Amino acid sequence: MNLQNALELIGTFVFAISGALAVREKEHDLFGAGFTGFITAIGGGTLRDILLDSYPLVWIGDIHFLYAILLGIFAAFIFPNLLSRLRKTFFLFDTLGIGFFTVLGVEKALSLGVRPEIAAIMGMFSAVMGGVIRDTLTNDIPILFRKEIYASACLIGAVIYLVLDYFAVERNFNLLISMSVIISIRLIAMKYKLSLPRLD
Repeated sequence: MNLQNALELIGTFVFAISGALAVREKEHDLFGAGFTGFITAIGGGTLRDILLDSYPLVWIGDIHFLYAILLGIFAAFIFPNLLSRLRKTFFLFDTLGIGFFTVLGVEKALSLGVRPEIAAIMGMFSAVMGGVIRDTLTNDIPILFRKEIYASACLIGAVIYLVLDYFAVERNFNLLISMSVIISIRLIAMKYKLSLPRLD
């Protein structure tokens, strides 16, 4: 297993925990929490693959993703109090995850021959749509529609990746720069409570 696969599995694990913990205060049973965790972890990548007509879906083609999801769900069920106290730590992991999954989504879309503009949108979908589905299932306002700078950070990072790729910047260096931009925007926005202008 290479570093990229390990990071993908870690991101999937964290997203599964995020989804399972989201229903903690809503009196859901283990199956309800597990279903929400599962959808959160695979929602973005699955939607991207369906829109791109790419089969098998990423989690169907590699059983390790299912194991990572199940491990995240059971961790949330067994250690809910501990994981809730580590919420800030998981915010950091979640931020790392959206940065990584954005770039992977862009790369997969490009590998299937779509236009760069579509690839940027697919990268954003990969990163954020699992969280949108999670919030919808738990009857919360989807994070996409809150004041937080979230999807826009992913879109900016995706565009930067495409620009650097156009100028033939080495892939790993491009990956690092694009991820760093997404992570930096997200962290700075949260620290200083920045948001996009409201549509009044």
